[in-house]
Order: sequence, then C-alpha cells, then structure tokens
Amino acid sequence: MITFYPGPSKIYPQIAGYLQDAVEEGILSQNHRSPAFMDMLKSSIDLFKQKLNIPDNYNVYFTSSATECWEVIAQSFSAKGSLHIYNGAFGQKWFEYSQKIVGDNTFDIPFDFEASIPVLETDTSKYDVLCVTQNETSNGTQVNLNHIPSDEALIAFDVTSSIGGIALDWTKGDIWLASVQKCLGLPAGLGIMICSPKAIRQAEIIGERKHYNSFLFIHQNFEKFQTHYTPNVLAIYLLKRVMEQVENIELISKKIKARNLDFCQFIERETVWQLLIDNEAVRSDTVIAVGGVGDAIKLVKQKTREAEITLGNGYGNWKDTTFRIANFPAIEDWEFEALKTCLV
Repeated sequence: MITFYPGPSKIYPQIAGYLQDAVEEGILSQNHRSPAFMDMLKSSIDLFKQKLNIPDNYNVYFTSSATECWEVIAQSFSAKGSLHIYNGAFGQKWFEYSQKIVGDNTFDIPFDFEASIPVLETDTSKYDVLCVTQNETSNGTQVNLNHIPSDEALIAFDVTSSIGGIALDWTKGDIWLASVQKCLGLPAGLGIMICSPKAIRQAEIIGERKHYNSFLFIHQNFEKFQTHYTPNVLAIYLLKRVMEQVENIELISKKIKARNLDFCQFIERETVWQLLIDNEAVRSDTVIAVGGVGDAIKLVKQKTREAEITLGNGYGNWKDTTFRIANFPAIEDWEFEALKTCLV
C-alpha cells in the first residue's frame, strides 16, 4: 500500500528494524530517570539539532503532541495574551483552544489563503505571543518566514507539516512546535517544542508553575536530560535512529521542493485537475491540495484505491472538492510516479 495521507503518514521502512533493536537493547525497560534513558535522550536531542541545523542556544523538549504545546504556550508564555494570525482550520483551532485558556486576551487576525501573511502594525502591550501556523495542512499553504517582522512579543510557529521536510530559519521564531508523524517519518505519539533563550527568559519572568505541563517544570527536567512525566520512550528512541539515517535538512529540503515543483507542474500540464492554491508564492512544499468536482473526486479515489494508493481527504470547506498529497521525505519518487498514472 502506498500512502500519501498528510498525517499520520508513511513511516520510514527502517522503523521495523529499529523497533526490534529497541527491544533487544533493553531501552524500553529502562525507567526515565535512569542513566541509560538520560544518555539516549541527550543523544536524540543532539542528533535532532545537528540534522535540522537548530542553533546551539535553542532548547529542544518532547511532549505528547503538538496540540499539547498549544496548551503549554497558553499557560506558561501568555501572561498578557496571544495574537493568532491564520488562514486555515488548524490556525483557527489553535486560536480557539488558546481562547479557552487565556480568555478575552486572545486576539485573532484571519487572512485569505491565497494571500501572503499581512505585515501588521500591532500593539504588543496587549499580548505576549504572536502565533502563526507556518504550514497550513488544511488548504496546502505555507508562510514565508521572511515575511514575519521582528516583534517585541515572542513569535511561535506551528511547523507540524514542515519540520524535517524543509529547512527553517530558527532565528525567525522563539517557540516552534510540531509532531513527528509527518515529515519526520515516524509513528504518531510524540510532540516537539523548540525554544529560544528569549522564550525561556519570558517563561522565567512569568513564573507559571500551576500545571503538570507548565513549561518551567518541563525545562527543569530537560536540563537534567529527564522528562517531566513518563515519556514515550520508544518514540524518542525511534527519533534518534531516524536522525542517524537521514541527510542534513538542507539536502532534504532541496529534494522536497524540487519534487513539489515537478508534481505541481505535472498537475497543471498533464491532467484535468487544478491546484487549489493559485498563488504559487504561498503553496506549501510538503502538502499539495488538488481540486475538482465532487464526482471526479470520488472516481479518482476509487481508482487509486484499486491501485493500492491512499490519498489524503479534503479538509473542512474543501472536504468534497479536493484531495491532498503529502510530499514527505519518507515517500519515494517511484511512488509519485505511480500516483501520476492514476491522475491522467
């Protein structure tokens, strides 16, 4: 079975062997305060930072999911409030969830999904964190980080659909959050949060310690290469092994962007389908949304199922008129060629 579902998506085939290695090495039987686990956690973080070119002075933390990171940001970094700028369903969900925690001091600015993110004159006396979904999986768009102005507030990016797939300029943000089940080619069940020194300082000034997943409690444990609760040891181990096998993100990013360009040109040149996003400048490199009429969508899904290919469903307003294609590193070029034969 070939899967282009945009998350959870295809895992690297080597995962099967890594699972067996984890059992044989005994790491799954080690408690999360043991030297063996602490060494493994440190190695996983070091490799992750090395392969993704994360600055040395940025800290990496593991949580249960990207959505848990939304909660951590609202609780521990948003004393005054947060401003959410979004063009799709997941950015809106982040805003709505933060609103439940922060209340009336949560502000939002929606923008059109065909447009670049607006450059805003904002009053940072009202909020501590500017929240942006860098890659909006629901509609296949992404935000160019060079369009994000520097801000007195912390800048938080949700990069769940891009981390591990495209190179990111980490200095453009203070808090980065993601899950591993997309471009990192891993099973679901592990969240990642990356914080700048500025973010850590703000958390220390706010001093929020009311929750078990308060950031300062997480930070305190990770300074000792421990976790604040019993973690997904297997997922951390698998992340370590995948980081050992993959190329540097700069090389991966070039391949992903080239394949995205090739596939989009194929859709426009060879098929009756249309790309959902007309504005090439805001199209995602890692999630491609393809549009058509409802009956045609049903027929192509039937055709791909018969070829043992799984497409991603449309999302939200585009549920019945689009399908989505994951362009993640674990997916191989020959699989894209097989997909092309079903779309002409």
